[in-house]
Amino acid sequence: MKIVFMGTPDFAVPSLKALLDSGETVTAVFTQPDKPKGRGHRLQPPPVKMAAEESGIPVFQPLSLRTDEVFETLKALEPELIVVVAYGKILPRAVLELPRFGCINVHGSLLPKYRGAAPIQWTVLNGDPVSGVTTMFMADGIDTGDMLLKDETPVGENETASELYERLSHIGAELLIKTLSALKDGTLHPEPQNEAAATHAPMLTKEMGRLDFTKPSEELHHLICGLSGWPCAYTELDGKRLKVYRSRLCEAAGKPGEILDSKRFVVGCGSGALELLEVQYEGSKRMPGDAFLRGRRLAAGDFIEREG
Repeated sequence: MKIVFMGTPDFAVPSLKALLDSGETVTAVFTQPDKPKGRGHRLQPPPVKMAAEESGIPVFQPLSLRTDEVFETLKALEPELIVVVAYGKILPRAVLELPRFGCINVHGSLLPKYRGAAPIQWTVLNGDPVSGVTTMFMADGIDTGDMLLKDETPVGENETASELYERLSHIGAELLIKTLSALKDGTLHPEPQNEAAATHAPMLTKEMGRLDFTKPSEELHHLICGLSGWPCAYTELDGKRLKVYRSRLCEAAGKPGEILDSKRFVVGCGSGALELLEVQYEGSKRMPGDAFLRGRRLAAGDFIEREG
């Protein structure tokens, strides 16, 4: 089967490699254009591009799929199937209808829950105990197509979105191969999504990261875990930003924002308390929370949000 693969970030790489390892013919890869990163703003290729080039697969990086030139390029490749994994662009109807077997998407949620750009992060932000991956036939709309196969996995109490993202990328790769096998065998049974149960997972914003210690500790813990990769949860100390990458719930009580332990970075919340396990102060490197506490000479009874 001649396959065109469309994907961009790390999440899509295991699926591409799984296709190649299973002996499928990937004739081309479409991915997002290189983007400037870092202080020098040097162009950085997407992870999928690097993986494709390592395997000698032709790579295309169009700004849009909605041009006649791009469509003719795709048509010349004669794909029997298009596989899409976190590509980041909407496929126009002409492209969706081009392959004989249609377009299959690997999505990082249990659809119809969490359609959209950030399903894994919102799973963690909302404290869901279970996550998973869904394969589906693509249709007009965002993640609205008929579902094919699903695979569930529990979400750990302290698991970050970055860690779940990594796990689901491999679960998705395995599910993709099972889906293609069933497609070839004629045993796939597409299931329409229940629109009444559909929820949206919009893109994250930097403004979401502010920690409000008047809120319950569980809500703040989910926020820290969910935003661990980007944009990262944060608070303020002496007028500077303090990023928080990891935390855990504690059996303690105190005023919101109050430091409750002189050795462990435990902070009181609206209800319960939270230990800040890994932090980064503005202008400094990431470090364990207890080491930061000692270095700043903060003691029980101090408050984390205070102006200098």
